[in-house]
Amino acid sequence: MSETKIALVTGANKGIGYEIATGLGALGYRVGVGARDEARLEAAVEKLRAAGVDAFGVPLEVTSDHSVTDAAGLIERQAGRLDVLVNNAGISGESGPGWVQDPTALDLDVVRTVVETNVLGVIRVTNAMLPLLRRSTSPRIVNVSSGVASLTRQADPNIEIGPIMAAYAPSKSYLNAITVQYARQFAGTDILINAACPGLVATDFTGFHGSRTPEQGAAIAIRLATLPDDGPTGSFFEDDGAIPW
Repeated sequence: MSETKIALVTGANKGIGYEIATGLGALGYRVGVGARDEARLEAAVEKLRAAGVDAFGVPLEVTSDHSVTDAAGLIERQAGRLDVLVNNAGISGESGPGWVQDPTALDLDVVRTVVETNVLGVIRVTNAMLPLLRRSTSPRIVNVSSGVASLTRQADPNIEIGPIMAAYAPSKSYLNAITVQYARQFAGTDILINAACPGLVATDFTGFHGSRTPEQGAAIAIRLATLPDDGPTGSFFEDDGAIPW
Protein backbone atom coordinates (compact mmCIF):
# COMPACT_ATOMS: atom_id res chain seq x y z
CA MET A 1 0.00 0.00 0.00
CA SER A 2 1.44 3.36 -1.04
CA GLU A 3 2.19 5.98 1.58
CA THR A 4 -0.13 8.98 1.75
CA LYS A 5 1.46 12.04 0.16
CA ILE A 6 1.66 15.31 2.07
CA ALA A 7 1.01 18.74 0.55
CA LEU A 8 1.18 22.30 1.82
CA VAL A 9 -0.80 25.02 0.08
CA THR A 10 -0.19 28.60 1.20
CA GLY A 11 -3.07 31.07 1.14
CA ALA A 12 -5.44 28.11 1.12
CA ASN A 13 -8.32 29.38 3.22
CA LYS A 14 -10.24 30.71 0.19
CA GLY A 15 -10.31 31.17 -3.58
CA ILE A 16 -7.83 29.35 -5.80
CA GLY A 17 -5.75 28.13 -2.86
CA TYR A 18 -8.77 26.49 -1.26
CA GLU A 19 -9.63 24.75 -4.53
CA ILE A 20 -6.05 23.53 -4.92
CA ALA A 21 -6.31 22.03 -1.44
CA THR A 22 -9.66 20.50 -2.36
CA GLY A 23 -8.31 19.01 -5.58
CA LEU A 24 -5.21 17.53 -3.99
CA GLY A 25 -7.33 16.17 -1.15
CA ALA A 26 -9.62 14.47 -3.67
CA LEU A 27 -6.53 12.75 -5.10
CA GLY A 28 -5.74 11.33 -1.68
CA TYR A 29 -3.18 13.84 -0.44
CA ARG A 30 -3.09 14.90 3.17
CA VAL A 31 -3.21 18.67 2.88
CA GLY A 32 -1.71 21.32 5.12
CA VAL A 33 -3.87 24.41 4.80
CA GLY A 34 -1.63 27.46 5.13
CA ALA A 35 -3.27 30.76 6.11
CA ARG A 36 -2.46 33.76 8.26
CA ASP A 37 -5.95 34.40 9.66
CA GLU A 38 -6.64 31.85 12.39
CA ALA A 39 -10.44 32.01 12.24
CA ARG A 40 -10.52 31.65 8.45
CA LEU A 41 -7.96 28.87 8.67
CA GLU A 42 -10.05 26.89 11.12
CA ALA A 43 -13.19 27.40 9.03
CA ALA A 44 -11.43 26.22 5.86
CA VAL A 45 -10.03 23.11 7.53
CA GLU A 46 -13.45 22.26 8.94
CA LYS A 47 -15.08 22.69 5.53
CA LEU A 48 -12.43 20.59 3.80
CA ARG A 49 -12.77 17.81 6.35
CA ALA A 50 -16.53 17.85 5.90
CA ALA A 51 -15.92 17.31 2.19
CA GLY A 52 -13.74 14.28 2.95
CA VAL A 53 -10.31 15.89 2.68
CA ASP A 54 -7.63 14.86 5.17
CA ALA A 55 -6.71 18.45 6.05
CA PHE A 56 -4.80 20.07 8.88
CA GLY A 57 -4.22 23.72 9.65
CA VAL A 58 -0.85 25.42 9.25
CA PRO A 59 -0.81 28.98 10.66
CA LEU A 60 1.43 30.77 8.18
CA GLU A 61 2.35 34.36 7.47
CA VAL A 62 4.75 34.17 4.54
CA THR A 63 6.37 37.53 5.33
CA SER A 64 7.44 36.37 8.81
CA ASP A 65 10.59 34.30 9.38
CA HIS A 66 9.26 33.16 12.75
CA SER A 67 5.88 32.09 11.35
CA VAL A 68 7.45 30.17 8.46
CA THR A 69 9.90 28.41 10.78
CA ASP A 70 7.03 27.43 13.07
CA ALA A 71 5.06 26.13 10.07
CA ALA A 72 7.95 23.91 9.01
CA GLY A 73 8.17 22.57 12.55
CA LEU A 74 4.45 21.84 12.61
CA ILE A 75 4.64 19.86 9.35
CA GLU A 76 7.67 18.01 10.70
CA ARG A 77 5.63 16.92 13.71
CA GLN A 78 2.45 16.21 11.75
CA ALA A 79 3.91 14.34 8.80
CA GLY A 80 7.71 14.14 8.94
CA ARG A 81 8.11 15.16 5.30
CA LEU A 82 6.53 17.13 2.47
CA ASP A 83 5.78 15.89 -1.05
CA VAL A 84 4.17 18.98 -2.55
CA LEU A 85 4.54 22.68 -1.85
CA VAL A 86 2.17 25.08 -3.60
CA ASN A 87 3.21 28.70 -3.09
CA ASN A 88 -0.20 30.27 -3.72
CA ALA A 89 -0.32 33.17 -1.24
CA GLY A 90 -0.05 36.51 -2.99
CA ILE A 91 -1.29 40.08 -3.04
CA SER A 92 -1.91 42.66 -5.76
CA GLY A 93 -1.04 45.75 -3.72
CA GLU A 94 -2.86 49.04 -3.57
CA SER A 95 -4.04 50.42 -6.90
CA GLY A 96 -5.84 53.42 -8.30
CA PRO A 97 -9.13 53.63 -10.21
CA GLY A 98 -9.58 50.82 -12.71
CA TRP A 99 -7.17 48.58 -10.78
CA VAL A 100 -4.27 50.56 -12.24
CA GLN A 101 -0.80 50.87 -10.73
CA ASP A 102 0.73 53.77 -12.65
CA PRO A 103 4.53 53.37 -12.81
CA THR A 104 4.97 57.14 -13.02
CA ALA A 105 3.19 57.69 -9.73
CA LEU A 106 3.94 54.46 -7.91
CA ASP A 107 4.41 54.46 -4.16
CA LEU A 108 7.62 52.52 -3.54
CA ASP A 109 6.19 51.16 -0.31
CA VAL A 110 3.50 49.42 -2.38
CA VAL A 111 6.21 47.79 -4.50
CA ARG A 112 8.11 46.67 -1.41
CA THR A 113 4.97 45.20 0.16
CA VAL A 114 4.02 43.28 -2.98
CA VAL A 115 7.52 41.90 -3.53
CA GLU A 116 7.80 40.94 0.14
CA THR A 117 4.78 38.67 -0.20
CA ASN A 118 4.87 37.53 -3.82
CA VAL A 119 8.60 36.93 -4.14
CA LEU A 120 10.44 36.99 -0.82
CA GLY A 121 7.60 35.08 0.82
CA VAL A 122 7.95 32.31 -1.75
CA ILE A 123 11.71 32.13 -1.24
CA ARG A 124 11.28 32.15 2.54
CA VAL A 125 8.69 29.35 2.54
CA THR A 126 10.45 27.25 -0.10
CA ASN A 127 13.80 27.30 1.67
CA ALA A 128 12.22 26.50 5.03
CA MET A 129 10.35 23.53 3.54
CA LEU A 130 13.26 22.15 1.50
CA PRO A 131 14.56 19.80 4.22
CA LEU A 132 11.08 18.24 4.36
CA LEU A 133 10.72 18.12 0.58
CA ARG A 134 14.07 16.38 0.23
CA ARG A 135 12.65 13.47 2.25
CA SER A 136 10.06 12.84 -0.49
CA THR A 137 10.64 10.41 -3.32
CA SER A 138 8.94 12.79 -5.80
CA PRO A 139 8.97 16.36 -4.46
CA ARG A 140 7.04 18.98 -6.41
CA ILE A 141 6.95 22.77 -6.01
CA VAL A 142 4.39 24.95 -7.75
CA ASN A 143 4.58 28.74 -7.71
CA VAL A 144 1.24 30.32 -8.56
CA SER A 145 2.04 33.09 -11.01
CA SER A 146 -0.09 35.08 -13.48
CA GLY A 147 -0.38 35.71 -17.19
CA VAL A 148 0.78 39.28 -16.55
CA ALA A 149 4.19 37.83 -15.63
CA SER A 150 4.85 37.18 -19.31
CA LEU A 151 7.05 39.95 -20.71
CA THR A 152 6.23 38.68 -24.19
CA ARG A 153 2.51 39.18 -23.68
CA GLN A 154 2.92 42.45 -21.79
CA ALA A 155 4.96 43.96 -24.63
CA ASP A 156 2.60 42.85 -27.42
CA PRO A 157 0.05 45.61 -28.20
CA ASN A 158 -2.17 43.07 -29.93
CA ILE A 159 -2.70 41.05 -26.75
CA GLU A 160 -5.25 42.23 -24.19
CA ILE A 161 -3.47 41.84 -20.87
CA GLY A 162 -5.59 44.03 -18.61
CA PRO A 163 -4.72 47.23 -16.73
CA ILE A 164 -1.21 48.46 -16.02
CA MET A 165 -0.11 46.85 -12.75
CA ALA A 166 3.38 48.26 -12.20
CA ALA A 167 3.85 46.61 -8.81
CA TYR A 168 1.95 43.34 -9.20
CA ALA A 169 2.92 42.31 -12.75
CA PRO A 170 6.70 42.70 -12.27
CA SER A 171 6.47 40.82 -8.97
CA LYS A 172 5.13 37.82 -10.86
CA SER A 173 7.83 38.18 -13.52
CA TYR A 174 10.34 38.12 -10.68
CA LEU A 175 8.62 35.04 -9.27
CA ASN A 176 8.96 33.29 -12.64
CA ALA A 177 12.63 34.26 -12.81
CA ILE A 178 13.36 32.89 -9.34
CA THR A 179 11.50 29.69 -10.29
CA VAL A 180 14.01 29.19 -13.10
CA GLN A 181 16.91 29.75 -10.70
CA TYR A 182 15.55 27.10 -8.34
CA ALA A 183 15.12 24.70 -11.27
CA ARG A 184 18.76 25.21 -12.21
CA GLN A 185 19.83 24.58 -8.62
CA PHE A 186 17.68 21.43 -8.44
CA ALA A 187 19.06 19.99 -11.70
CA GLY A 188 19.99 16.36 -11.20
CA THR A 189 17.62 15.95 -8.23
CA ASP A 190 14.06 14.64 -7.95
CA ILE A 191 12.62 18.11 -7.26
CA LEU A 192 10.48 19.56 -10.05
CA ILE A 193 9.48 23.23 -9.78
CA ASN A 194 7.22 25.17 -12.14
CA ALA A 195 5.11 28.32 -12.31
CA ALA A 196 1.37 28.11 -12.90
CA CYS A 197 -1.01 30.64 -14.44
CA PRO A 198 -4.59 30.14 -13.22
CA GLY A 199 -6.07 32.69 -15.63
CA LEU A 200 -8.48 35.47 -14.72
CA VAL A 201 -10.47 33.89 -11.91
CA ALA A 202 -13.52 35.39 -10.22
CA THR A 203 -12.40 35.70 -6.59
CA ASP A 204 -12.20 38.54 -4.09
CA PHE A 205 -8.62 39.03 -5.32
CA THR A 206 -9.99 40.25 -8.67
CA GLY A 207 -13.12 41.87 -7.28
CA PHE A 208 -14.95 38.80 -8.62
CA HIS A 209 -14.19 39.84 -12.21
CA GLY A 210 -13.14 36.99 -14.43
CA SER A 211 -14.55 34.26 -16.63
CA ARG A 212 -13.01 31.38 -14.72
CA THR A 213 -14.09 29.71 -11.50
CA PRO A 214 -11.64 29.07 -8.64
CA GLU A 215 -11.88 25.36 -9.42
CA GLN A 216 -10.86 26.00 -13.04
CA GLY A 217 -8.03 28.26 -11.88
CA ALA A 218 -6.73 25.57 -9.54
CA ALA A 219 -6.50 22.88 -12.22
CA ILE A 220 -3.09 23.80 -13.63
CA ALA A 221 -1.48 23.99 -10.18
CA ILE A 222 -2.88 20.57 -9.32
CA ARG A 223 -1.55 19.18 -12.60
CA LEU A 224 1.94 20.55 -11.93
CA ALA A 225 1.83 19.33 -8.32
CA THR A 226 1.25 15.78 -9.52
CA LEU A 227 3.71 15.61 -12.43
CA PRO A 228 5.40 12.29 -13.17
CA ASP A 229 9.10 11.98 -12.47
CA ASP A 230 9.96 12.76 -16.10
CA GLY A 231 7.83 15.90 -16.11
CA PRO A 232 9.05 19.40 -16.96
CA THR A 233 10.78 21.75 -14.57
CA GLY A 234 11.63 25.44 -14.62
CA SER A 235 8.72 26.27 -16.92
CA PHE A 236 5.57 28.44 -16.93
CA PHE A 237 2.22 26.83 -17.75
CA GLU A 238 -1.47 27.55 -18.22
CA ASP A 239 -4.19 25.07 -19.11
CA ASP A 240 -3.30 25.16 -22.82
CA GLY A 241 0.40 24.57 -22.29
CA ALA A 242 3.60 26.58 -21.86
CA ILE A 243 3.39 30.38 -21.74
CA PRO A 244 6.02 32.52 -23.52
CA TRP A 245 8.25 34.28 -21.05
